[in-house]
Amino acid sequence: MKLKNLIENKKWYAIYTKSRAEKKINQLLCDKGIETYLPLQKRLKQWSDRKKWVEEPLFRSYIFVKVSEAEFLEVQKTAGVVCFITFERKKVPIPENQIETVKQLLKNNIELEQTTEKFNINDNVKIISGNLTGIQGKLVEYKGKKKVLISIDSISQGLIINVPLVSLRKIF
Repeated sequence: MKLKNLIENKKWYAIYTKSRAEKKINQLLCDKGIETYLPLQKRLKQWSDRKKWVEEPLFRSYIFVKVSEAEFLEVQKTAGVVCFITFERKKVPIPENQIETVKQLLKNNIELEQTTEKFNINDNVKIISGNLTGIQGKLVEYKGKKKVLISIDSISQGLIINVPLVSLRKIF
């Protein structure tokens, strides 16, 4: 009965790791018998002499662990683990459905881009990288996807363009 209670009390948490050590730390945690999830995405990298597909962490310096409170110390003692992600000094559990959503997206090879910026429909945005740097518009939903609407008010026309969210910043 005690083992069943321990399993039922396990929740997902995010841990912050040393930079570029996610895969190694993930393996160390697995070797300790700790359930982990390190979302990896294949990306085509280009060097001056070659191109190669590599698996990179979707969220740099983060690994998800499913642990009980009794396992917190074991995770924290693992070489390369910096800390658990906390809010008001309390470890923040991550809902199971959010972990499952990330797994499903990666399983279906949906191209994902991570951004820390919080966007809402109708936010005024500015493109900060790429060929369209400096162009301003409004974030809209078009055919079920977030796109940037560039309005040309004087002729009552608009252009809808696909811009990666990481290339946008809110403007006020």
